[in-house]
Amino acid sequence: MASVTYQVVEHDGGWAYKVGDVFSETFPTRKDAHAAAERAAAEQRAPDDDTVISYEDEKYRWHDETARGGDRPETNVED
Repeated sequence: MASVTYQVVEHDGGWAYKVGDVFSETFPTRKDAHAAAERAAAEQRAPDDDTVISYEDEKYRWHDETARGGDRPETNVED
């Protein structure tokens, strides 16, 4: 099973959470950023219905595949 870690960090004059190299919006306090990270992590863990997604690859070809709603990652938040 995949695992996703949300890290709470200082960013752009305030606080944000990030996953990998991607930052959230900036929050005024660490507490606010942590709460937002907890909400985002919970939403990512929540199961959903299976759905068909379409995407275009780097060679401009379209693909359809089924995204399984129950295939959710484990998540955690680090300060």
